[in-house]
Amino acid sequence: MKREVKILGLSYSQSQVGSYVCVLGETIGHRKLPIIIKPQDAQTIALRIEGMKAPRPLTHDLFKSLSESFMLDCQEVEIYQVLEGIFYSRLVFNNGVDDALIEATAGDAIALSLVFECPLYVSEEVLSSCGIQTDDEGNLLPDEKSKRKSSKKKKVEPVISLEDLKHMMEEAITNEEYELAAQYRDKIAELEKK
Repeated sequence: MKREVKILGLSYSQSQVGSYVCVLGETIGHRKLPIIIKPQDAQTIALRIEGMKAPRPLTHDLFKSLSESFMLDCQEVEIYQVLEGIFYSRLVFNNGVDDALIEATAGDAIALSLVFECPLYVSEEVLSSCGIQTDDEGNLLPDEKSKRKSSKKKKVEPVISLEDLKHMMEEAITNEEYELAAQYRDKIAELEKK
C-alpha cells in the first residue's frame, strides 16, 4: 500500500553539512517524512517550487528530454523502502505497451516527480517506520514529542526560507552559476519586500 505525498518544505540540513532536508507530507493524513537530499536535487526542487527556470537545462531536465525523445511517460514516483537509513525509490515509466521501473535516489526521485509533474508516493511501510505524526496544525503529537526528543516543533511551511535561498545563491556564486545566482537574488529581494 502506498500514500500520495507532497513537498511541504525544503531547508538546509543542520545535521549534515552541505545537504538539505526535504519534508514530504501525506495529501490525506497528518504524517510527515523528512529526507536528506543532495544540493543538486534541492536546487531543482527549489527552482520548481518557486516557479523559476534555470538559465540552462539541469540534469533532471536532460533526463526528462531524453525520456520524451523515446516516448517514455513517467507515470509515478515511489519511495518504497528504507534500509539502514537509506531510502529506496523508483520511477514507473510506460512506453504505451510496457511499464519499466527505474531505481533512483530519493532526492532524484522527488525532483523528477516535479519535473515530470507526476504523482509522488511513499509506501505505508516507510511512513510507518520513518514518518512523524502531527495534528491538524502541524504540531507533533505527544507520543512523537517523546520519540523525537523535541517538544517544540514548528509547522513546516510550503515555502523555502529566505535564509535557505541566500545559502543557495552563495552556492551558485561559488559554482560560477551567475545567472542562477541572479534569479535567487531577485527572489530574495522580492521576499524581503513582503
